Order: sequence, then structure tokens, then C-alpha cells
Amino acid sequence: MTRTSCAALAAATLLVAACSTDKGSASSSTASPSAQDQSWAPAQLASVEGVPAPAIEAAIQKRLAGSAPAKIDDDQWGHTKRLYKAYGNNALWLSPDGLHKDRTFALSNAVLQAEQDGMRMDVYPVGTLAQSIAAVQGTKKPTADQLADADIVLTASFAALGEDYLTGQVDPKTVAQSWHIDPQEENVDSALLRSLKNPALDKAIVTMRPADPNYAGLRKELDRFQKISVKGGWPVVPPGPPTKPGQSMSPARAAALRSRLSIEGMTASPDTLPTAQPANQTKPATANSGVYDHGLAAQVAVFQARHGIAVDSMLGAETMASLNETAVYRTAQIAANLERLRWLPRSFGNRYIYVNVPAFLLQAVDKGRPPLEMKVIVGQDYEDKATPVFSDSMETVVFRPFWNVTPDIAEKEIFPKMHADPGYLAANNMELYQERGATRVRQKPGDKNSLGFVKFLFPNDYNIYLHDTPNHELFTKDVRAFSHGCIRVDKPSELAQWVLGWDASKVDAAMKGPPDNNSVKVPRKIPVYITYGTAYIKDGLLYFGNDLYDRDDKLVAQVLRGALPTPETVQAVQALRRIAAR
Repeated sequence: MTRTSCAALAAATLLVAACSTDKGSASSSTASPSAQDQSWAPAQLASVEGVPAPAIEAAIQKRLAGSAPAKIDDDQWGHTKRLYKAYGNNALWLSPDGLHKDRTFALSNAVLQAEQDGMRMDVYPVGTLAQSIAAVQGTKKPTADQLADADIVLTASFAALGEDYLTGQVDPKTVAQSWHIDPQEENVDSALLRSLKNPALDKAIVTMRPADPNYAGLRKELDRFQKISVKGGWPVVPPGPPTKPGQSMSPARAAALRSRLSIEGMTASPDTLPTAQPANQTKPATANSGVYDHGLAAQVAVFQARHGIAVDSMLGAETMASLNETAVYRTAQIAANLERLRWLPRSFGNRYIYVNVPAFLLQAVDKGRPPLEMKVIVGQDYEDKATPVFSDSMETVVFRPFWNVTPDIAEKEIFPKMHADPGYLAANNMELYQERGATRVRQKPGDKNSLGFVKFLFPNDYNIYLHDTPNHELFTKDVRAFSHGCIRVDKPSELAQWVLGWDASKVDAAMKGPPDNNSVKVPRKIPVYITYGTAYIKDGLLYFGNDLYDRDDKLVAQVLRGALPTPETVQAVQALRRIAAR
């Protein structure tokens, strides 16, 4: 699916959603549990609306032995069956006078709000859910089959929604994400059961989605961008030659650029404006002028910084292409990155390291707060150099390390240079050595060592680690994809202090040595998460990172696929909303 067709599909989807969906977060009437509250359990029923409980239980067991409700896949059906088994196959949503109103409302409302997380509504049995609830509520004496049907579809919808929050709607392997973090499917059953036991079901469902500020911020931005898209997005900035601040441009192009930046909210603060005008611009430019004035250029600089573009304030080809990306596509990017966050575990632990590759950023997090943050350099945008997405545990810090050149790098880069220049190895402080009968290359510790004075090891299948670098000038670049896949850190000494619990002087002494290649065990293993997020929140603002490895388009197409509701789906959503509000 092309970006144009994605945009057309999403635009229609957003128009329908705007007409049929209440963006307000209606709350359930379920009360918050007090300290004295017990875990919720299904009522021990003698009858429901006069229908004997044994007849309802028999109908439920018959349904469970048959096929899943429409739009419930085999995995979700398995979770549904196990929930019933945990409660002895009793009804889970019924009370003596029919459906348990508070819990039915809480679940129905949660399903309706799934779109606010960028999740596809067409994958849930919204129509069946509305019909089943209406069948019970709309008759004085529902049958055992009707009661069983409603109970089953409520449980299946709960299982489907909960699993999607916990592990995502899309399998990352199907959209070429190079994603190797376990979604922890094995924990879904226990999480569903734990949530179902909570008397405040609405709050329990919310806890199944990611709770970090980045996710919450992206949800808000998704709503904002949906509204922008519904209103028609932003204007196309007409093409033109690369333009520097102070140069002339057509008034129509200047006006379109101002409008484009304003609609997305790209405003420049006073301290980003230049203190002097160029000689050929003696007066401040007006809104209708044909000059690329410095105020407008400052807004473009903000746009570049917020969209993963090297900041130069110029209207170059990359900036123009990003400006003319549709609002619909940006909306879909936000939804795609909400999905990526759902692929991650719900808990990273109290102390961990988190790297977002497109943001070129590392955070060392302790008890929910990032006390240490630094720039990083990541793998180049080549297939064999791209940094993969994975997680593992840091075990060792090595001061003054050797750089053991991988056979692949040696074959492609070192050996050709060595044969062309016999003095290449000595000039670069390298040496040959034998390992398992093979000739290998390594760089000795010192000022020229490509790993700098320290490396951080978390053993993994990809031979990726964090390390220092002798080329710190590269951290001044806005786009920092220069490595062979490993991750270079801007503050290696501070990271070593944080990881080992050492003071600065002790780390400094270890980096200066001796000894060389000094391995120090980390007191307690630290989880490391290498992630890929092309839309993220930083300092309360939305950023679009550089999609270094072209992983967005396939995921965007997947989250959009089927998102255009049919008239039947729209009617079902509206019906469920009316029913849930009763």
C-alpha cells in the first residue's frame, strides 16, 4: 500500500470516526476498591431473570465447546476458555437481574475507547457485542442461550482487547521490523485474570496498556492529529529551489509554508530568532512578503529538529519532503508507534537502560525517573549495519578494551587497507592474532581505539554493545547513524558511574589504566532495551524521529488495513455506544 492510498483510506476512516465517536473518556460507574474490598468474583447464581442457572451454565459450556464468536481468533478464544475454566465455567457477566450493569458498561466503554490508542475497531466483535447486550436488555425474559451468548461475547471481547493492549494487534514479524523483544504472550492469561478480579474493571483494563508518559503523550497527539486530518490536514508547500534565510521566495510559497507550520504547531521561541538581519533585509518581513525571513526560518529550524532532519534552517529537498508528508500519514505514524510500545513488556523493572534508535537517545532509568540521559550514535542505514530491536541484561563493564574486529568487518574493510598499505595496522594501533585457527584483527587499547576507554556488555545474538568512542565530534550531528551496529554513547564515564555505582574518580582511574582490558562485573544485572520509535514524546513535545531503516511504511499500511469502517460497523459502534450508556 502506497502512502497516497494509506492517506486516502485513513482520511475516510477519520471522517467516519469523527462523526460516530465521542472522544471524551466516559468513566464507568464501578466504584474504586477500598482497602476492605475483596477481589471480584462472579455471583453464585440460582437464576437470572427467572432462567435457572444450570440451564445458563449448560449453554455456556456448549458455546465453549463450539467455534469462537466472529472476529475472535484462536488465540483469543483460548484465553477466553481459560478465563471460564479459572471460574469453574460459571457466567462472568451476569447478575440475578440480568447483565452486571457496571462491569458490562466498563468493558463496552473500553472497547469503544480502543480507537484512542490507534487500535483498529474492525477486529473486535462490536456488532455482535451490541446485539447480544440488546437481546438481554430488550426482553423481559431472555432465554438461557441469549444470556450465554452475551456472557461469552463479553468475555471474548475482554480477552481480545486485553491481549491487544498487552502484546499489540500486529505481529512485528509480519511487517519487517527486525524486532526481537519477547511480547510475553505467556503472561497474558495471568494479566487477564488479575484484571478481571479487580472490582474497578475500567481501571484494571487501563493498566493493561503501557503506562509510561511516552504512551500517554502519543495518545493525546493521536487525537490532535486526527482532528487536523479531519479538517483537511495542511496545505502543500509549492516546490522551489533550495532557499536560505533572507532569500526571496514567492508570496504564495511563503504563505503556504506559514500555514503548514502553524497548523502542526511549529512555533519558534524568541531565543531561536537571529539577533541580526542580513544586509539585504532591512525590514522585518510581513506575513504576505515574498521573503524567507528569519522568523519563518526559525520555525523551519524547529520543524527540522522535531522531524529528525539536520537543522540548517534551509528549505532543502529533505525538509520539503517532510513538510509535504500528509497529516493522515503522520497520524498513522503515531498509531504505528503506539503499537510498537504495546509490543514491549508492561514492566522494564526498577532499573534499566532504554535506547530509542531513531531518537539517537539513551536513558538510564531508576525507579521510573531517568537520572541520566545522553546522545548515542547508532548503526548506519545498511542491512548489515542496522541496529536491531532486542533486549538483554548488562553483565560486564570493560575498561580500556581491545576492539576485536569481527571477521566480516575485517574481510570488507581492514584486510583490503592492510594489503594496500603495509603500515596500516601499526598506524591504527592494530595487530593480528590467531583464534581457533583463524587470523583475526584487534585494535589495542589506547587513544585510537574505536571503542574508546570503556565498553558495556550485555551478551546477545547480535554482537551489539554500548561503548565509548574517540570521535566525540560526531555527537554534534543531528542525525547520528555512523556505526556498524553497536551503539556509541556520549557520556561513557557517567554511564559507568551509574552502572557500577562508582564515583567519578574511580571510573576515571580505570579508564586511564592500567590494567588494559579490565573486566568488572555489574553488581546486579541491568536490563537493556534497544527500541525503534519514530514518533515519541520528549520534554512534553511530539517528535518524529528519522526512519533510518525504512520500517514505518509496512507497519503504517498494516495498522490502516481494514480501518475504514463499513456502514454496518459504524452502525454497530453507534448501537453499542447507546446501549453502553443505558
